[in-house]
Amino acid sequence: MRFVSSLSKNKYYLSGSDWVISALDYMMKKATCSGNMSQVVFILGFAADHQLIEDSLRRFAKELPVLCGNIARAYNLAPYWRIPQNTKEDLDIKVSHVENPSGIRLLLEKSANRPFKNENEHISFNLIIAGKQAFLAMAFDHRLLDARGAEAFLNLFQQYLTESNAPHVLQDIRLSSPSGLSEWMKKFYAGRNVNRKFIALSGITPDSLPIPIGKNRGFGFKIITFDLKETELIYDNACREAGYLMEMPYLLANVIQAVSGLFKKRGLSVSSFLIPVSVDMRAGKDIKQELFFNHVSYLFFQISSGNMDNLKGLINSIKQQMYEQVKSGFPKDLAEASFLTRIAPRPVLGRLLRLPFKGKTASFIFSHLGKSSYLSSEFIGEKVENIFHMPRVPVPPGLGFFFNYFNGQLNLVISYLEELIQDDEVAMLETDIKKRLAQVKHNE
Repeated sequence: MRFVSSLSKNKYYLSGSDWVISALDYMMKKATCSGNMSQVVFILGFAADHQLIEDSLRRFAKELPVLCGNIARAYNLAPYWRIPQNTKEDLDIKVSHVENPSGIRLLLEKSANRPFKNENEHISFNLIIAGKQAFLAMAFDHRLLDARGAEAFLNLFQQYLTESNAPHVLQDIRLSSPSGLSEWMKKFYAGRNVNRKFIALSGITPDSLPIPIGKNRGFGFKIITFDLKETELIYDNACREAGYLMEMPYLLANVIQAVSGLFKKRGLSVSSFLIPVSVDMRAGKDIKQELFFNHVSYLFFQISSGNMDNLKGLINSIKQQMYEQVKSGFPKDLAEASFLTRIAPRPVLGRLLRLPFKGKTASFIFSHLGKSSYLSSEFIGEKVENIFHMPRVPVPPGLGFFFNYFNGQLNLVISYLEELIQDDEVAMLETDIKKRLAQVKHNE
């Protein structure tokens, strides 16, 4: 990592959350076939004009040199994203034509697992044309974009194409941030509060599936889409069982029960699950101000085996823990305290992240993205039928469940390290979760 003068203007200094994500990227490159990356997929209802899409994306990318940046440290030792004057990398766009639906899934998995070419490449595209449908997949480096940011990036692209004054669309993007080398007492107090929380959580080592031996494994994905009627039923059930706007506790509770069933099928005992859930920390309404890099913190839910069989009790436990953490300001404290980690080199920080729970960072990862940041119903003049995400999961735990909502449809993607779970187990999880979520429930 190069050291560059901190006197130059307009640096985007990385937050503590960005630095943790960077450490996870380092760890994943050591343990799997690629780094801490994800993929957002648009299903387009037309026979795509691939040349138009390629030309438009390349023209747009040239306006944003931040896409070709890399990490450096200033002389004040704070890490920042070094943005070149001009776009150096040619945008990687692959085009494929397929007829078999299984071929679509294989290509999507391949692009989600494909490493970036070098340290200056952070997004790539895979356009799959399948009859009258097309799948546009954008793989992105989590060091540059989080999930909401990736959707907003493509929303910005759509605006760039449709508005008459295209350069104006890009003017409000914030590409500088303060160094964070101030208010140290605030950071230390936040670190004290976070440390107390982790000590309380670490009393019981969380149960997780054993990581298979061997490196350079990829991830498999199970993509589940609930239709309009099923989605409406799921949200009605969530409101009835968990309360208004309490979809996340309801969805998480049902996933916990399904994962518990997988452990029982394997004959594994379960004493406690620990599940981190991402929380979007953006303050402004205009996401362009916080488009790039990571603007998330986390809630941590500890679930004992005694609560797993009772859905109502499980939902109440999740809600209670959520209320307590939000009331105490834990997500803000975690984001603030993570600034203190930036002095640590990424390999060292990676090892430190495993200490609190004896090497087990979580039982599985969970996310409920909710409302999409892609605000248009069209993409280059044609209908967007659906959007879903295919994230690679930190190892450990190597297993994650990711919900998002678009165009009246709820999507769930199960992401798992190869050989962590078998095909029949993935099918069992899908069947169990769909049955639990989409069944008609009545008030007792």
